[in-house]
Amino acid sequence: MVKIPVIKSKNFILRPFNKEDEKSLQGNINNKKIYQNTSNIPHPYTLKDAKKWITKNLKEEKKKNPQMINFAIEINDEVVGSVGLGNIKYGHKAEVSYWLGEKYWNRGIMTEAVKLVTKFGFEKLKLKKIYGRVYIFNLASKKVLEKNDYKLEGILKKDFKKDGKFIDSYLLAKIK
Repeated sequence: MVKIPVIKSKNFILRPFNKEDEKSLQGNINNKKIYQNTSNIPHPYTLKDAKKWITKNLKEEKKKNPQMINFAIEINDEVVGSVGLGNIKYGHKAEVSYWLGEKYWNRGIMTEAVKLVTKFGFEKLKLKKIYGRVYIFNLASKKVLEKNDYKLEGILKKDFKKDGKFIDSYLLAKIK
């Protein structure tokens, strides 16, 4: 069984989601810019969406081998973002994904959060590869991965379909 740890940095806390997070999650994620740069976050993001997401994470946490492990990024007792691993193939690979409330952008928070989750994936889950896919126009997200020594493996043509349009993505990965 994988226990999701609480990881403290000097700037934030990474921890499992809980029911009390619904309001701050909804308040920080409900942003058109976040929607435009992510593949699975709806807009507008409602309190119902927040409840559904938290319930999904709480159920996943109880599994012996969860297929996704997501951390809430907490600052001042508020969920301001999330970082996690999905599509987990134990002993092999997983996909890193993340978002951060706009008022916290450009502070190095996500770069540090991805560093901590990457370390967790390699050390605790014994992964050999962690990869991320970012929309071709999301250069800030690409930079987060590059600062964590993720290397460009290629460009995936028409990798995502969003709002009726196909979007290419960068595939970056870190190998242990």
